[in-house]
Amino acid sequence: MLTKHLGELCCNKLGMYGGEAHSLKVEKFLFEGKSDFQDVVVFESATYGKVLVLDGVIQLTERDECSYQEMITHLPLCSIPSPKKVLVVGGGDGGVLREVSRHSSIKQIDICEIDQMVVDVSKKYFPDIAVGFEDPRVNLHIGDGVAFLKEAPAGAYDAIIVDSSDPVGPAQQLFERPFFQSMAKALRPGGVVCTQAESPWLHMHIIKDIVSACRQTFKGSVNYAWTSVPTYPSGVIGFMLCSTEGPVVNFRQAINPIEKLDITTNRNGEPGVQVQKPLKYYNSEMHTAAFSLPQFARTVLEPLLTPAPSS
Repeated sequence: MLTKHLGELCCNKLGMYGGEAHSLKVEKFLFEGKSDFQDVVVFESATYGKVLVLDGVIQLTERDECSYQEMITHLPLCSIPSPKKVLVVGGGDGGVLREVSRHSSIKQIDICEIDQMVVDVSKKYFPDIAVGFEDPRVNLHIGDGVAFLKEAPAGAYDAIIVDSSDPVGPAQQLFERPFFQSMAKALRPGGVVCTQAESPWLHMHIIKDIVSACRQTFKGSVNYAWTSVPTYPSGVIGFMLCSTEGPVVNFRQAINPIEKLDITTNRNGEPGVQVQKPLKYYNSEMHTAAFSLPQFARTVLEPLLTPAPSS
């Protein structure tokens, strides 16, 4: 019954993926539940470890989650000096928190996740990912990210990371200009935002609309980057990176390289025993390479993006 149920869920978003499907061999189902917002499934796969599925769409696997979590976090945080206050919208699995906590300059990490079940399931079945919740700098808010940002004080954050699902249903609001305006208001001058921004292979029409909305909203830099995630549709996922007016941000160049940061800190952010495992995907070279677009994407997006600084 679980296999049939998962198959039915996978049909729910064919409109997003044009009839495409990715198949993983299921060794064992570990969890099936329905929250107030979505269907939640966890299974053990034959080749990618444990897999988290929301509404029939793979959110993460133990094998390849590193490329998404590390890139969506370190692309923005390594582009600015000494970030101190960060907001994560979504990200209930804790992976972005895990990566944010590598930055010892950070004093406060707020996360607003709408679904308590995602948090609870992640802590139980994905402890190496949900370890991010253990950092004492983390403040968890269960609720609507749109409403949370509307109430956020102006200039409160150095960075906002939006780890959202696809722009259908409730998540649609996270890809629209009013939400971008709320983020811009909540960022300090020269503050940065990074948000999940779909696959250039499948969703160029959506990406173009997102870029246009960001260009109207953010008066600093507006850039698009991408990374490889084998279990995501088309194997690629993109990110919008924007900054507010203020100190110039060149997203294409890491000025705060995570490889050189001192991560031998304890959970209070003080010198102590190393608590982080080594990075698996991100490095400064991957940072720069992420902004190199294939020609079909460059043709569409380059006129809307902030030009690369001349050397």
